[in-house]
Amino acid sequence: MYVADDKRYDAMQYRRSGRSGIQLSAVSLGLWHNFGGVDNFEISRAMLRRAFDLGITHFDLANNYGPPYGSAEERFGQILKKDFLPYRDELIISTKAGWDMWPGPYGNLGSRKYLLASLDQSLKRMGLEYVDIFYHHRPDPETPMEESLGALDTAVRSGRALYAGISAYNAEQTAKAVKILRDLGTPCLIHQPKYSMFVRDPEQGLLDVLGKEGVGAIVFSPLAQGLLSDRYLHGIPSDSRASRDFFLKKKDIGEDKLKKIRALNEIARKRGQTLAEMAITWVLRDPRVTSALVGASKVSQVDDNVAALKNLKFTGEELSMINDALAGTPTA
Repeated sequence: MYVADDKRYDAMQYRRSGRSGIQLSAVSLGLWHNFGGVDNFEISRAMLRRAFDLGITHFDLANNYGPPYGSAEERFGQILKKDFLPYRDELIISTKAGWDMWPGPYGNLGSRKYLLASLDQSLKRMGLEYVDIFYHHRPDPETPMEESLGALDTAVRSGRALYAGISAYNAEQTAKAVKILRDLGTPCLIHQPKYSMFVRDPEQGLLDVLGKEGVGAIVFSPLAQGLLSDRYLHGIPSDSRASRDFFLKKKDIGEDKLKKIRALNEIARKRGQTLAEMAITWVLRDPRVTSALVGASKVSQVDDNVAALKNLKFTGEELSMINDALAGTPTA
């Protein structure tokens, strides 16, 4: 029987989500990859146990995580039942709907029917009465925002979720969404954007909106799907995501990108960090970012990700060197 580490809260840092009452672990664990029905159950279980023992309290899912679709939630539900039910009130569990999930016109995007039906299915798969955060996974240009966000409001008011969140909304859409939810009486707790040293779009207005409105940010892919790690210093490994040419494309990893990765790795080395550690630290340098959402394929990677929190400070010179490296003009 699993018993959580008594010292799990001693070293982890917790950061407030906007102006809400919720604090999240500075590193959160995402179940996008490596927790599906095709993956090893005991490795999935060991990663979740280790994460909680290190003070990670937030596990992030979505309806179609797997593969196959839905299987990450099913697996998480099985592990929750075996290991984590005594600790349910110490966890923040989230799920999302917005991408394709089932055939036909009601299994995708942002209709009220899809979002609420999907949430009910997610709760059943995980064996939960409620999730802590329910997200609209992406904006739907063909559905009024009031309808999609009204579904989130219903989810909260009905007790199926405690908080509402959004993902992949741009700055203008986010400002509108925050107002709609606030007017409904269900404030937006958090936004989940893609953010890393290689993907800096949130700096073009989104983080400003979140800071002004008091909404948290949990950023996904801070390691740029593994590019910002030592795995690609010498090219594309045969067992890497890029070698499978699916979410991460071989064509996106040319010699110019590899030079930048190597330059960043040298900066990290001088900081006493791995490149992955520095990449996580870098997204957390902004106080508007609540948590870095990381994935893992083995237990040691959970430890490696949390190790980033040992050195969260950057000098102005280090940040300038990082910008130069990203621009392709590394400082000598």
